[in-house]
Amino acid sequence: MPLFKKRTAGKPGEWYYCLEHKKVEEGPECPAKDRFGPYATRAEAEHAMEKARERNLQWENDPAWHDAPKGGDED
Repeated sequence: MPLFKKRTAGKPGEWYYCLEHKKVEEGPECPAKDRFGPYATRAEAEHAMEKARERNLQWENDPAWHDAPKGGDED
């Protein structure tokens, strides 16, 4: 039996979106590896996946990450 129990990090009053259960939770319910947050409000946590999709789209379309190959096309 371990001397110290492994606890999830977080505090009541902080909101998270659990990726495992696909639900909003307050405080430390699920492990940090399975959640987004913390968010200041429940509403922000409810829109976590939408915000992640928006950020992924911005990143995928960022020209800094899609540089043209050096030397150009020579076909």
